[in-house]
Amino acid sequence: MRVATSVGGVVLAVALLAGCAGGNGGSRDQNKNGFDQPNQQTKPLAKLNVPSAYDPAKGWDATLNWVPDVVRSIPVTAAPRAGVIAMMRVASDGYTVEARAADTGEGRWISAPWNPPTQVEGAAGDAESGKWGEIPDVLVVEQDGREFVLAYAHGMRGKDSLHEGTEVVRIAVYAADAAGTSVKPLREIDVPVSADPGEVRVNPTGGRILVAWGGSEPFPDSAAAVDVATGRVDSYEKPDRLLSQCATAVACASTRVMAATAEGPLVGMGTGGFGIPGRWFSDAVRPDGVEAKTGILGSWNGDVYGVAGGHVLAGWSAGGTLGAPKDPLWTVHDMRTGQLRASMICAYDVADANEGRDYPVIAAPDGQYLAAGPVVFDLRRGKGICLEGDGNRKTIALVSIRDNGTAYGAVQDKSAAAGAEAVVAELNLTTSTGEPKVLGVGVGVPYFTGVKGSGLFLDRDEEKNLRVSLRREC
Repeated sequence: MRVATSVGGVVLAVALLAGCAGGNGGSRDQNKNGFDQPNQQTKPLAKLNVPSAYDPAKGWDATLNWVPDVVRSIPVTAAPRAGVIAMMRVASDGYTVEARAADTGEGRWISAPWNPPTQVEGAAGDAESGKWGEIPDVLVVEQDGREFVLAYAHGMRGKDSLHEGTEVVRIAVYAADAAGTSVKPLREIDVPVSADPGEVRVNPTGGRILVAWGGSEPFPDSAAAVDVATGRVDSYEKPDRLLSQCATAVACASTRVMAATAEGPLVGMGTGGFGIPGRWFSDAVRPDGVEAKTGILGSWNGDVYGVAGGHVLAGWSAGGTLGAPKDPLWTVHDMRTGQLRASMICAYDVADANEGRDYPVIAAPDGQYLAAGPVVFDLRRGKGICLEGDGNRKTIALVSIRDNGTAYGAVQDKSAAAGAEAVVAELNLTTSTGEPKVLGVGVGVPYFTGVKGSGLFLDRDEEKNLRVSLRREC
């Protein structure tokens, strides 16, 4: 696989450059709980060439042989505090969640068999038509200072020959720091939904779980917030009624819930403006020099692009004359208060909540750096770096960021032939320009960084099975 090549909707790469020297992969044994350990591994580590920050000869590999190509999500996640990588496996009587130590690969815990609801019609997807499939997945959420691993799936509850059943997203909640075998979930939560396969979004970025459905866009029109500690579900079937500012806006029919937080839903009005009802609204936290309203209809200025690390990334119209608009102003806000953390002008266009997102919002593990493609911020310094192309310099879209400011991204080459491998760049975000340098074509990019001193790489092996690889930092 390559950077800008999708394996289950995740940007992946096989590396070409070697990392630091020395060491060997070891082999596998079993610990006292019966988990595989990388002490006497029966076959060597996969030959990955990784960026110089990682040692290709130290780490561990795991294989998931049940994950098809035509899915947007990959059932692998990281719990940084617990220092584990969690992945979903197929069992004879359902699925299991397996958690391994990120640094050693030693088994920490494995769940009892979990039975998701029956898949909805069409969930298998279709590779020929390009229709995405839908499979059970895992993710991690940190709520009120505690990490949880969640298994979730979309399907029909109680459907059989005599009953139509109820369509739900089922969430099984596990403690990230659990131990042992046959671990049972702390609780299971069913969220009623109504959606075609691939139209459900489950997002933990606000500190609560946002389940959204009812459309193919990144932020569908119906949503619910889930408190995994209590099991409480708050449904938002009509988001346009959540913000009082909607009452005087020109149009609010396309309002969306963008994230679920402890303070309430983060709401983005489809024509502009955003905030948490009863807490703060974007007009009160807009940057200096930015008009409160914009456009012919006088809509509220400001659109949420996405959320990560407790922060909101937003874009604003900076004005400009007819035919010569100014580049957008990009900002980062504290999600809880709306307080402005950083801003910069960058030529990458802002999309409203009803449009697609070219890039996910990512953050360094410690939260200092935040980015969406070419829009990058150092929140400690309150500075931004724009990596959007200028007609000569090519756009660089970031994929992952380390705590020390080292970042990896793909060079966006509009002139490249269809299907061509992307060039990978390494950047230094402690500088004012990022100082990009080319690593080469097909260089491995970590999907997660900073998990117990390791980076996680995803790829397909020779048999097209999903391979999960952890490589130690040098």
